[in-house]
Amino acid sequence: MTDSRTDPEAASNAASVTSALQALLRGAIARAGGWLPFDRYMALALYAPGLGYYAHGSRKFGHLPVSGSDFVTAPEMTPLFGQALAVAVGDALAATQTDEVWEFGAGTGALASQLLQVLGGRVRRYTIVDLSGALRARQQDALAAHGDKVQWASELPEILRGVVVGNEVLDAMPVKLLTRLGGTWYERGVMWASGAQGEHLAWSDRVTDLRPPVDIPGTHEYLTEIHPQAQAFMRTLADRLSQGAAFFLDYGFPEDEYFHPQRHMGTLMCHRGHRADTDPLADVGLKDITAHVDFTGVALAAQEAGLPTLGYTSQGRFLLNCGLAQALAEAPLDQRVAGQRLIAEHEMGELFKVIAFHKGPAWDAIGFTQGDRTARL
Repeated sequence: MTDSRTDPEAASNAASVTSALQALLRGAIARAGGWLPFDRYMALALYAPGLGYYAHGSRKFGHLPVSGSDFVTAPEMTPLFGQALAVAVGDALAATQTDEVWEFGAGTGALASQLLQVLGGRVRRYTIVDLSGALRARQQDALAAHGDKVQWASELPEILRGVVVGNEVLDAMPVKLLTRLGGTWYERGVMWASGAQGEHLAWSDRVTDLRPPVDIPGTHEYLTEIHPQAQAFMRTLADRLSQGAAFFLDYGFPEDEYFHPQRHMGTLMCHRGHRADTDPLADVGLKDITAHVDFTGVALAAQEAGLPTLGYTSQGRFLLNCGLAQALAEAPLDQRVAGQRLIAEHEMGELFKVIAFHKGPAWDAIGFTQGDRTARL
């Protein structure tokens, strides 16, 4: 795989993507009256057909930037991740008396492969819901051995039964940006500007009635995100899931940490070439844009729609509850090293959380037997 940062032809293709996406955004901004809310900008930057980051054929997932990839997720790091998660999914299938798994945003298909290898005949059908046509092709290649058991969908059905899984899905849902300047709250959006550096995308703030879900003490300047799309997604899932459970693994915080007065620059982050930056207006279409998850907001939206929380804990504690320690003891050295990154507090173990929901009677879910933090949401 060529790297657009070093290969001239790949660099030209990348420039074409950015140019075409900028033209699309310029039109969207004009149609919106010269100002586009950031959540609409983020949706186009990530998902515009053929042009958005997740809608074209760049590598995205991989261990090293030389591959042309931008980041690595837990299933690509080690199969031990999916094997441990499969323990929780199998537990949920048995408790809810269902036999289907639904995965959102399946990436390369690595997690689906790991889950299916462990769960085997306990899963009658495995459905991947993914907006990316380019990633779907990679998933189909990776999962070809499982035949017709694996299916794809572009949206949720009206009714579903089974266990839902989403690894690093909620963080990719568009967010609104709010900023407090001089004691006044503004919604931050995007405009098309002209100046000494030519025509370009630029920030633009408008006074708003929107507020963070909690009061932010002080009068200092403050930038944060709110998550109406992730919350709407949870309400839709609550409405459509007739029986089963849902597990989401992602980086984020409960409300009191997310909107802490000292977190005054928000959590918005971009990823390209295994490097992070905070400028989503640059290199549009060529890098991922994410925000940490407000787990309290997600849980409240689900609960109010009839989908109670089954458990909430750190990823490290969840995976240990699911038997990762024993798996590490029996694994080769390279897998032990990768597996430690999943649970170490200074790596993914504490920043990443796991939250689960249930439709139907609750049970003592194995992933939350120790270290459940639901009371802290």
